[in-house]
Amino acid sequence: MVAQTRPPDDLPEGSLDALIDSSGIRRIHILAWRDLDDPEAGGSEIHAHEVARRWADAGLEVTFRTSHAAGHRTSTRRAGYRVVRRAGRYLVFPRAVAAEMLGTHGRRDALVEIWNGVPFFSPLWAANPRMVFLHHHHELLWPMVLSPGLARLGSFLERRIAPPCYQNTAIVTLSESSRASLVGDLRLPDHGVHVVEPGIHPRFTPGGDRSPTPLVVAAGRLMPSKRFDTLIRTVAETRRSVPETRLEILGEGYADEDLSAVVAELGAESWVALRGHVDDDELVSAYRRAWVVASASASEGWGMTLTEAAACGTPAVATRIPGHEDAVEHGVSGLLADEDPQLAGHLADLLADDDRRTTFGKAALARSSRYGWDRTATEAFRVLASTVPQGR
Repeated sequence: MVAQTRPPDDLPEGSLDALIDSSGIRRIHILAWRDLDDPEAGGSEIHAHEVARRWADAGLEVTFRTSHAAGHRTSTRRAGYRVVRRAGRYLVFPRAVAAEMLGTHGRRDALVEIWNGVPFFSPLWAANPRMVFLHHHHELLWPMVLSPGLARLGSFLERRIAPPCYQNTAIVTLSESSRASLVGDLRLPDHGVHVVEPGIHPRFTPGGDRSPTPLVVAAGRLMPSKRFDTLIRTVAETRRSVPETRLEILGEGYADEDLSAVVAELGAESWVALRGHVDDDELVSAYRRAWVVASASASEGWGMTLTEAAACGTPAVATRIPGHEDAVEHGVSGLLADEDPQLAGHLADLLADDDRRTTFGKAALARSSRYGWDRTATEAFRVLASTVPQGR
């Protein structure tokens, strides 16, 4: 029997503090594959951190259970919440579940699972209140990061084994387009998937001067799914129309050597800069200097780098995929491409048209004002609070 709960929109409007007081939730455990200090941390980890820190600031006891991060302690505190890092990339799943079932990390009033490809199967062992963050369907990612056999296994697990287990679980995703994919591709129930858009840090603001020559900036983890190699080749094509175009790629990851090989193959050392890891100030500066921010990614839950750049007044050119379709309003705050040649064409068109680029940049800035992490944390907690069994 499933305990009766209520829809999130039945809960009263108000602050996060008011929602916490009415919910009875005081201690939350979050299960995640990796955390913000992991060398391969990306948008999912930033999202989890921004939500967890705001829940902790509101007085909740938050424990974040994840895998080892090289060079970091197994237990620490970050921004008011506790982080426990034990087990490796694969063993973290059974060991985290065992720890929760045995109460190793103390009592909890609610559980949040971050389903990042491989789930923790929390519906099989944890009662409500319970919620899942699922940013997007990972179908395109499996063959990019795993051997063919493991990729088929991962896809089968995500598409066939896991979804039936989550039919009565509240799931939070980042965009309407990602929601449509989860409902259509994974057959998750329409009523159980809720959209809570991510925020943008206040540090991302307009300022400074644009690059004197056409500059495309891209940021993110250097991994196959981001398709930075395709973006380099795309900009090479764009340079046929806009010869002075340069590309800066910000981020680090295991695909770094492959990207260096593409740069060498194209003889692009003079116009491609692989900048590696940059600090927050350098990232803001890059977005402000850019004429366009770009993404050739194959799969995203949102497109956080695109809205960060938008908050700096920089328009986007990106692939038309779930997530990007919500982060960028095509023809208003940027352009979306259905295929790679169109991506190159969009870049060339926008780089060559000062007036259109300026108009898009202003629209991107105006649109970015709707996204804030305080709202994200509040609305995500609203979904979690709705899973408290009535009469508890």
